[in-house]
Amino acid sequence: METTKKYAGYIERQNKEIKKIKKYENAKIPKEIIFSEITGLSNEVKQKLEKVLPKTIAHAQRIPGITPAAISLLLVHIKKEKSSLTKKIGP
Repeated sequence: METTKKYAGYIERQNKEIKKIKKYENAKIPKEIIFSEITGLSNEVKQKLEKVLPKTIAHAQRIPGITPAAISLLLVHIKKEKSSLTKKIGP
């Protein structure tokens, strides 16, 4: 009981992260993405992504050694890229 209280914040944060990842599971990864440019990913994760070249977030999640944190960073990078592309094209 005490342990549950002690880690409740961590568990809640992890559950939110899982829900977020599931929401974007079918999101496509752009073909032109350069995994080595994603800040925060370990070199090992970058190499695995570059080797496999996943087409969706779900595919990336199934690569051994790819952590939920790496998936979150990948999602953030994809969103940033889409946002900057939209700004470049403009209305």
